[in-house]
Amino acid sequence: MEVKIGVQHAPREIVLESNDSPEAVEAAVSKALHGDDGLLSLADERGRRVVVPAAKLAYVEIGPESERRVGFGAM
Repeated sequence: MEVKIGVQHAPREIVLESNDSPEAVEAAVSKALHGDDGLLSLADERGRRVVVPAAKLAYVEIGPESERRVGFGAM
């Protein structure tokens, strides 16, 4: 699933593909906004971790489950 994170005063958004469910990503965002540490931490499909201070979040867009397409489409 695709997750887009907008950061205040940053010209580009952070885009990552995650294996987590939409509910798990939403829970992580909520915990970051209301938790003690104030950090949003998400892992992508390759195991890389993105950490953003919750105070700097502009938005988090949680996309639908992405369908893997391989090869060329028939015309």
